[in-house]
Amino acid sequence: MATATRIERAFDALGDPTRRAVFRRLRKGNRSVREIAEGMDVSRPAVSQHLKVLKAAGLIGVRVDGARRLYGVDPTGIEALRNWLDGFWDETLAAFKAAAEEEQNRLEK
Repeated sequence: MATATRIERAFDALGDPTRRAVFRRLRKGNRSVREIAEGMDVSRPAVSQHLKVLKAAGLIGVRVDGARRLYGVDPTGIEALRNWLDGFWDETLAAFKAAAEEEQNRLEK
């Protein structure tokens, strides 16, 4: 999946509060749908649908453990988001550097 598309899908996926809650539950490690849904105000089938969207966005992965499917955070998806966000920081620092150099040049004249 192209990086721009992955970023768009990731932000779209995380735009839903229930999906963010599901995603937060996976931060602590791999979980089954039952474990993720436990204590949530949505059904297991609804959690499964949210997991499907998160997986399509490249934010989570799934592995089979016997009869269970365990979902977990995909570090590659998180890295793509982080790199995209870091681009803003890089641009901001470059703009700050240019402004500081311009100010320094103005003061030296």
